[in-house]
Amino acid sequence: MRPASIISRVAATVAVVLALAACSGPGDVQRAAAPSADAAAVVDLPIPPATEFDPGHIVSDDAFYDSSAMSEAEIQQFFEGLDCRPKDGVPCLADYSQSTTTQAAAGPGHCAEYRGGVRERASRIVSKVAVACGVSPKTLLVLLQKEQSLLTRPSESGYLRATGYACPDTADCDAKYFGFFNQVYNAAWQFRQYTEQPDRAYRVGAVDVQFHPDAACGTSSVAIANQATANLYNYTPYQPNPAAVADPEVGDGCSAFGNLNFWRLWHRWFGDPEAERYPGFLPPCSRLVGGHACPIPEATLPAAPPLRLTAD
Repeated sequence: MRPASIISRVAATVAVVLALAACSGPGDVQRAAAPSADAAAVVDLPIPPATEFDPGHIVSDDAFYDSSAMSEAEIQQFFEGLDCRPKDGVPCLADYSQSTTTQAAAGPGHCAEYRGGVRERASRIVSKVAVACGVSPKTLLVLLQKEQSLLTRPSESGYLRATGYACPDTADCDAKYFGFFNQVYNAAWQFRQYTEQPDRAYRVGAVDVQFHPDAACGTSSVAIANQATANLYNYTPYQPNPAAVADPEVGDGCSAFGNLNFWRLWHRWFGDPEAERYPGFLPPCSRLVGGHACPIPEATLPAAPPLRLTAD
């Protein structure tokens, strides 16, 4: 299990709350490079009250796994339209680039090969990882903001721990996985791993989910409705407690905001995370339930060509 550490998660929660509130202080550093002329500002969509948050269905499988949801150009335009105020002299994601290494295909149904490149823009990395591992770029963008506020308040530490991968609750992050590309790729790989091997602590069905890393804060049963929601709990194994739902920007000492912030950020930037492209009367497999499209019936598969034997 690779959830973010409680220390970094608390910092990320505070930063995400600031981002959601669109607050800024007088000492914030403006981006050195202005958005391109054709980059439209990102529109903040209405965020429903937290009382509408369903802990059992945070995001639809269709939304979570739609790797075609945004092109590389659209991701770049999204970065350029953000109100980004970096810290520590680091660039915003619109201006960030990194050389990447080739990652071998992980096997059938898992991540395909990621072919490394020289000085790849952040938008290209997100797009290529999304396609390779079959997750939505929106999933990765929201994760980057939820964990480290990397889209609006990037920092040197944030780039190292971008998605909170290999950051357990009881220790600092594993430095072996530091770095933007490392973090984005491994988070997507992990989501695919949860999908291909779903028999875990958090899976579809009724599961007890804690409100906070401190077990004394209690648990309640959550009817997890789909694999995408199970993935989020395996990555961040807490649900918001009543205090967090009542006041998602304050909560109390037993509040964990991670999965609630995921839901709120998706609403803010992309609309309803529970939406699906296909009407509900279509077969469930067409809505990527479990992270997979409908299997092709065996009877409709093309016949194999006859074996041709030739003598040398």
